[in-house]
Amino acid sequence: MAEAGTPENKRDKIYIPLIITLSVVVPLAVAALLLFPDFFSVDFGIDRGTLPAFHALLNGSTAVLLLLGLWFIKGRNITAHRNTMLIAFGLSAIFLVSYVISKLNADPIPFGGEGWIRGLYFFVLISHILLSIPVLPLAMLAIYRGLAQEYARHRKIVRWAYPVWLYVAITGVLVYLFMQPYY
Repeated sequence: MAEAGTPENKRDKIYIPLIITLSVVVPLAVAALLLFPDFFSVDFGIDRGTLPAFHALLNGSTAVLLLLGLWFIKGRNITAHRNTMLIAFGLSAIFLVSYVISKLNADPIPFGGEGWIRGLYFFVLISHILLSIPVLPLAMLAIYRGLAQEYARHRKIVRWAYPVWLYVAITGVLVYLFMQPYY
């Protein structure tokens, strides 16, 4: 534990509240967009047909980068691991902004599948949505601890953050593949 006045403690007093604030504000903003689409609707003039494929590309690229990041750290290549994970986080951030823009720009498209595929789709979709909520704080905290070279704390967070983030990235692509016939 850091003592008062140490650099670690001073950093934590700035970054931990920032991480907590973003972890609350971002999901609430996304929820508001989903729950009140008419109120927040804005036409950015974006072709809605291209965004789902772009989102799948971002999610798929993030998944590949997460796997590469694991490979790099297993090989003790910390610099490549750090850079790969920062790029993965950047792609996830771009996804989030693009996703919000798409929700402001277009009405939702219903899933048209029937039978067992419908149940599978909704299981994947609901688990994807629910697990996407903790990804932001877990990823930000993991990145913060890694950049601060607090590797023991970083590893404790990554045990949870990594599999959840990877699952969300992969299921993001699966949701696109399920929905692709309806776009």
